[in-house]
Amino acid sequence: MATDPSPQRAYRAACPNCGAAVEFRSAASALAVCSYCRSTLLREGDALRRIGQSAELFDDHSPLQLGTAGRWQGAAFTLVGRLQVRYAGGSWNEWHALFDSADPTDAAPRSGWLSEDNGGYVFGFEAPAPPEALPPPEALRVGAQQVLGRESWSVASVTTARLGAAEGELPFVPMLERAYVVAELRNARGEVASIDYGPASEGRPPRWYVGRGLQLAELTLSGLREDGSTRDLKGRTLACPSCGASVAVQLDSTQSIVCAQCHAVVDLGAPGAQGAGADLKHYAQDTPGATGGEPLIALGRSGTLTLGAGGPLPWQVVGYVERCTLPEAGDDEQSFWREYLLYNRQAGFAFLVDAEDGWSWVRPLTGAPQVSGATARWQGDSYRELYRYSGQITYVLGEFYWRLARGERTRNTDYRGPGGKQLNREQTGEGGDAEVTWSAGAALDADVLFKAFKLDDGQRAALQRDAKPVSTKGFGGMAGLFLFLLFVVVVFSMVRCGRDDCSELRRTYGEASNEYQSCARNSGSGVRSSGGSYGGFSTGGGGHK
Repeated sequence: MATDPSPQRAYRAACPNCGAAVEFRSAASALAVCSYCRSTLLREGDALRRIGQSAELFDDHSPLQLGTAGRWQGAAFTLVGRLQVRYAGGSWNEWHALFDSADPTDAAPRSGWLSEDNGGYVFGFEAPAPPEALPPPEALRVGAQQVLGRESWSVASVTTARLGAAEGELPFVPMLERAYVVAELRNARGEVASIDYGPASEGRPPRWYVGRGLQLAELTLSGLREDGSTRDLKGRTLACPSCGASVAVQLDSTQSIVCAQCHAVVDLGAPGAQGAGADLKHYAQDTPGATGGEPLIALGRSGTLTLGAGGPLPWQVVGYVERCTLPEAGDDEQSFWREYLLYNRQAGFAFLVDAEDGWSWVRPLTGAPQVSGATARWQGDSYRELYRYSGQITYVLGEFYWRLARGERTRNTDYRGPGGKQLNREQTGEGGDAEVTWSAGAALDADVLFKAFKLDDGQRAALQRDAKPVSTKGFGGMAGLFLFLLFVVVVFSMVRCGRDDCSELRRTYGEASNEYQSCARNSGSGVRSSGGSYGGFSTGGGGHK
């Protein structure tokens, strides 16, 4: 446990249920949860009254904990409480941060909320409501613009959530398991705003919070659960509900995992229901033959990459996705691409995208670019719209922080900017389940990946896109047989989106290869180069509610 950056007045009393010491760091705090017996304790003057019991928090492998200390915009703070919020697509943490007061006699130091969701972070503070009345949730449309406080915001999500569990010191009594609506809005300055409508039974006006995204390294934290920039992922095991094989889960934030034995997609269910006897759901992937495609970069392999600001970091491959575009009216072209889900303890998640026109990386944005017609502006750069299309996941391996749904579709828009920069807007779900996610990244040279992940020399050619034709000169009979079998597997893999296509052969062997040219002649279908989804986020992906 960390030590406070500077001393503050504290109030300490014994828990009336178990006798353990309960400390209040702020005189303004109304409630605390006993860390020993999880009693919910209401402070009444110098006495504590037990008003209930909090549910158990599930271990989500967060690097944060009560007592973690840091600095934000020059001010020191300590994490003194946590709310664990659950919704249909997963969960997120809200850490109550108490700042050191410049005046030691101040009875109510400033506090804020450090939101943590799938490796992303936002520091937010309750703010005065805009002059205009906050709109009711039914008036908000995901993806639309909303002007509040003279600022244009993009509505990212409108979510029904529940407070699942709490710990530590809190400024209000949490209404556990009562449904409430929270809307998330983002703007072109990288800010995130939340409208907390609260449970309907409370009848209170909605609360307005405004924050900004950050990386943990910006907070100069001490007292983390495990110090250091990396840690080994600690696994747990469960039986596959399809074949009974042992399935090892590395991240407790995982919502879906693929059985390595039968390739069934296993839904781990609601957070906290992943233990013995949990009702696991699964579906078998519609793949030809016994197996689908195999990733060029193996699951579990780690490599050091520089993905945007922050310098080089170690990234581990934890998931693999194959996707395709869905032909629309008047469109006879179809594209395929692959995505690798990467994980870093402090930076969260990122994607490597292997598309027909080359490799790229992307990470989710906190804000929302400003869109006008076919142009999007972000951080001073102008991006031109390239494609609009519907996408669909066709095959997966590994584990994912969102729940994979059979046949789920996304609406994507790709933008291209200066110097190979890329933007993608992705919308998932419909109606109240809709969510808009923006991702940003840049093109990446295949040789960078080859060196970063320390791949074999034989894999260098496979990483190249639009490569020269593969020559079999000098290969023995076994090598020729291998190439033939690989050709057959690739051809079969193209039926996953419901139609034959030669994009896989083009990506593997190059446009000038005999394999690709033969397929194109026989199929009579056209191909185009797709920018990929640049993110691949499905329901619940990367939002800070």
